[in-house]
Order: sequence, then structure tokens, then C-alpha cells
Amino acid sequence: MEHRLATPRTAGKRSAEKFDFKGFLALIRQTKPKYWQLWVGLFLGMLATGAQLAVPKLAQSLINGLGHAMNQPLLIMVIALFIVSALVSAGSGALLGFFGENVVARLRETLWQKLIRLRVSYFDNVKTGEMTSRLVNDTMQIKNLLANSFPQMVTSLLQLAGALVIMLLMDWRMTMIMFVAVPLVMLVMFPIMIKSRKIGRQRQDAMATFSGQTDETLSEIRLVKSSNAEHYETQTGSAQIQDLYQIGLKEAIYDSIAGPAMTASMLAVFVGVLAYAAVRVSAGTMSLGMMFSFLMYLFQIIGPAGTLARFFTDTAKASGSTARVRELLAEPEELLAQGPTQSVTDQALAMEHVDFAYEDDGQPVLHDVNFTAEPNTVVAFAGPSGGGKSTIFGLIERYYRPQNGRVTIGGEDVNDFNLSDWRSQIGYVSQDSAIMAGTIRHNLTYGADRSYSDDELWHVLKLASADEFVHNMSAGLDTQVGERGVKVSGGQRQRLAIARAFLRDPKILLLDEATASLDSESEAMVQQALGELMKGRTTLIIAHRLSTIVDADNIYFIENGHVSGNGNHQELMDKLPLYRDYVKIQFKE
Repeated sequence: MEHRLATPRTAGKRSAEKFDFKGFLALIRQTKPKYWQLWVGLFLGMLATGAQLAVPKLAQSLINGLGHAMNQPLLIMVIALFIVSALVSAGSGALLGFFGENVVARLRETLWQKLIRLRVSYFDNVKTGEMTSRLVNDTMQIKNLLANSFPQMVTSLLQLAGALVIMLLMDWRMTMIMFVAVPLVMLVMFPIMIKSRKIGRQRQDAMATFSGQTDETLSEIRLVKSSNAEHYETQTGSAQIQDLYQIGLKEAIYDSIAGPAMTASMLAVFVGVLAYAAVRVSAGTMSLGMMFSFLMYLFQIIGPAGTLARFFTDTAKASGSTARVRELLAEPEELLAQGPTQSVTDQALAMEHVDFAYEDDGQPVLHDVNFTAEPNTVVAFAGPSGGGKSTIFGLIERYYRPQNGRVTIGGEDVNDFNLSDWRSQIGYVSQDSAIMAGTIRHNLTYGADRSYSDDELWHVLKLASADEFVHNMSAGLDTQVGERGVKVSGGQRQRLAIARAFLRDPKILLLDEATASLDSESEAMVQQALGELMKGRTTLIIAHRLSTIVDADNIYFIENGHVSGNGNHQELMDKLPLYRDYVKIQFKE
């Protein structure tokens, strides 16, 4: 088991200080993108840039010939170059956009598959909203960098280099002004870019926190209302919104400074070059056409310079996102298909000297736990709340791995077997049986590897004493149960969970206080359904009610994470004072 929340987050913040191009490229390669779109898009961008670079030279000849007859072929060529350049540039932008969208789609697929397969220990520590933010917000930042900023940066570099080379060939004196001026402009912009990078990282972190908090609050809206916590949640949400607002203000300020600073700097360069060129024209050392051509190239430099500045800003914003996405992809995941399959039929399930803590250096939850569940018997776990009973079920389901000892089936360690196959042979019914938004049909067949007929579904509903209330619903099997099953009662939800367990036909049945929160009528119906479900299966039960465990073949009394004793009900009453006192307190006997 691995809980690495603190370490990766710290590492992520450190790695976000400087953009990791190598890591970014490794992340992109992991998505197996359609590189042909990138290369063709960049090639078209180069063609468009070449056409744009040719226009000023043709314009020079056109302007120098204004005193003579109009050179119509040259004029047509200039117009044609404008149109072709625009069309080719549009094609380039579309292909590069397709490339970026394809990468972000595959990256989100990779992240989603990763999230679904992460170990339960990861979800114990990270809020759902934060993971959603990684899936949506962080990938969007990466997409903006990849699909927009990066292609524009490449074509801008080509345009910038091409224009400077042509200008150098045209007039080296004026070009040297540019070679001095552009670095000075970048020197002015550098502090702004550093600030933008820090603020961009802060915004992504704040967005993840806010997303996590709102997701948690809205998913427990009934608790909010029953606790009269609307005012508290309003204040908490407002505080986080204000944090985002303040970060947004800073970002807006620096973004607003960056644009005018770049424009003013480049305008100063433009005015200086224009003044120098005017002097040269008046002195007769430069033609009017060359001056206009030079100024057109200067305009072609101003745009790419601004694009490069934006690229560095976008890179800064995406640096934290890239680090966090790579950090998430590096988390260990469950190996669902690894290992041989193993039938649990007629095999004893056991724990041997198991020690477990949720954190490697945390408080032990289980200590030297031993038990055996013989095939087709009922084993119950009793004891005070917080003793570790549900943790035992978590270890059986292989949500976690013990630090010491092992869980075995037929004497073999369950961790050596195929995980998907292992879980397919276990049915789990809990006190608050999970139910998904969707129809009753969807919930019954959730996770099934084949389709079921209506007759099969009605059969398991009947076995679970659930067919009557489903028949009475407006759409029968296709009735919507609402988010988290809010449109069905607790007893109905339990019986649907039991029907789902019938459909899975598990060999091992785990019942975690399955009737603890039900009224007497619902409990009686659920108990009847459970009685049917338990037939011919190895059943492990966690319960506080005497009626649930008194007929168990073996009862293990769990206290403070340790087995204090075991036997049937009467044996424990006779030999274990702790159990006897527990029974008297819990059941008023």
C-alpha cells in the first residue's frame, strides 16, 4: 500500500518552478499523437511564412516603380501572395489545432483510465474535485500550449529569423538596431513572465482546491441542509472564490502590463528605425521602396516577438499543470489482469497474522489478526465500532495490502491471483449500499461482462424481495433512481444491492452491517433476501444486532484491531467476558 500524497505534491511544486521540456515531451509521446498532423501543419506554416516574407520585397519593387507605369503582373503577384498565405496559414492552423485536440483527448483518456485503476489508498487522501481538475483544467492548459502557443511560436521563430536575415541583407546598419533592440525588449518582459508563471501555478492550485471543496459539498447537500450549514458553506465557498478572484486580479494586472509593455517597446523600436530610415531616404542612401519594405519586415518582427512573449507566459502557466499530470500518471495503479485465476469454490478463506495501518508509519488498525472461514459457512465479526472490522473486508477485497501477514484462499496468498477474477467471485453488500445515477437496470448490471434479459433481472429482483416495488415504479426496470439513488428508500437500495449480488452469483459474500440502518419492516424483508443469498456461499458478516450473528457458525470478536476470541455465540458467552459484556451493552440482554 502506498500513500504518497504529501511527497508528490511537494515535488510537483518544486518541479513547477522551471518548465521541464523533457518531461513535457515525454508526456506528449505517452499519448501516441498523430505526428503527421504536426509536421504537415508546421510545413504549411513555413510555406505561409515564406509567402509573407516575400511580400515586402515585391512591394519594394512596386513602390519604386510608382513613378512609372503600373506593374500589373507584380501587383497581381502581391495580391495572390496575400491570399495564398492566408489560405495556407488557415490550413496550417486547422491541422495544428487537430493535432492539439487529438493529444488532449488521448491525454484525458489516459488520465481517466489511470484514475479508474488507481489504488483505493489514493482516493482516501485526494478529493474527487482535485482529480477532476487534473482531468479538465490541467489538460486544458497543456492543450493551449500545444495546440495554440507552440505552433505559433514555431512559425513566429521562422518569420522572425527569416525577416532578420532578409533585413540584414538589405541594410545591415538598420538591422543591427534590431539586434540590439529586441534583446532589450525581452529584458523588459522577463520579470513580467516570471511573475505570470508563479501566478499561473497559484491559479491552477486554487482551482483544484475549489473544485474539490465544491464537489464534496454538493455531493453531501442533504448533510449541509440537515445541519443548517448553508451559512458556513457560503462563507467557505466565498473565501475560496475571493482567493481565486485575488489571483485572477494579479493575473489580469500582469497580463495587461505584458501587452502594452511589449507594444510600447516595439513601438519605440519602430519609431527609432523609422526616423533613421527617413534620414537615410532624405540623404539618398536608401530608396523609398526599401524603406517601406524594411518597415514591413519590422512589422513582421513585432508580431512574432509578441507571440514569443505569450508563449513563455503560456509555458509558465502550463508548467505546473504538466508536473501535476505527470505526477498523477506516476502513481501506482492496480494490476487488474496480472496473475493466474483461482476458483474459491470449496476453498477456506483465512487471514494469517495480519498487521495493517492506513499509513506506513501510522497508527496500526489491525494487529496479528487471524481467522478462518470454512467453505459454505457463516463467519461473523463483532466488536466495538472502530475495532477494524470493515478494514478486514477492505483487505479481503484487496483495496489494501497488509504490512505483515497475508490473506489466503485455500492456503495461497490472494495477492498472487488475478485481481479482476478475484473480485468477480466476491459479492459485497454494505450498510449504505452504493448506487449509481441511472436506471434500475443499469444498477443491476453495473460492471457486468455480458447482457441480461429482462426475465433474468426480474428473477434476481424476486429473490431479493425487490420485484414488487420495482413493478410499482413508473418505468419499471428503466426507472431513474437519481444521483446516489435518492429516489429510492434505504431498504429498497439494500434490496437492489442484494439483487445485484444475486446476479453476480458470488462464491464469497461480504455483508457489512447490511441491515443496521433499516426500519423493522425493511429489515425483515432484507433479512429474508439475505437468507436466500447466503445459501451455498461462504458468508462473512459484520453486524451489531444479535439477530444477525447469533446463528453464525463462528464469531470473531474484534477489539482494538485484534481478535480477542472466537467461537459460536454460546461458546463466547461462556468463555469470553468481553463478548458477554458487549452483548449486554449492545443488546440489553
